[in-house]
Amino acid sequence: MQQTFPAPTGGADGAGTPAATPTQPGTPGASTIPPAPPAYPAYPGTAEPKKKRGLLIAAVALVVIMVLCVGGGVLAFLTLRNAETGEGAKEPAVAVDEFLTAVYKDRDATKAAKRVCATSRDDGKIAAKVAEVQKYASQYQNPRFKWTTPKVDNQTGDRATVSTRVTMTTADEKVADQDLRFTVVQKTGWWVCEVA
Repeated sequence: MQQTFPAPTGGADGAGTPAATPTQPGTPGASTIPPAPPAYPAYPGTAEPKKKRGLLIAAVALVVIMVLCVGGGVLAFLTLRNAETGEGAKEPAVAVDEFLTAVYKDRDATKAAKRVCATSRDDGKIAAKVAEVQKYASQYQNPRFKWTTPKVDNQTGDRATVSTRVTMTTADEKVADQDLRFTVVQKTGWWVCEVA
């Protein structure tokens, strides 16, 4: 198929200028500009940085929350590990009396530990003291322990010193005395903290 081009025509003046030729709608004419190409679609990666940024912010927030939780847990543990559990005695002398009963009469280290302040509570040392009393008592015939009523020597605010004399009497009438001085502190009641 051959393509034919319209022949130049002379204008009305015959000077050779092309005359306007009517064009039909929908057909390109010689003087028409071709339409612009369609616009390119937006780059598909432009929306993703917001998603990635959101994930990054969420991850950082999660890490911060975890650090705060773990840090808070450690701080709570360190703060509360020496906290008193339970109720202490209502008076300093009562705390000493209950401690002496647990050590010398009941010979129960667990019971004695419940009368000792948290800062001085060492289950191994308390058990060793109870074992020492038990061993000492086993060397004698039917030993009995008693003590004078604990006396508060000095009390200032939440601290007191209490003294007593512990006496061991045996069936064969042997007697041994020991003077003891206790430092007692008040937190959630009165607790034995030191024995001298």
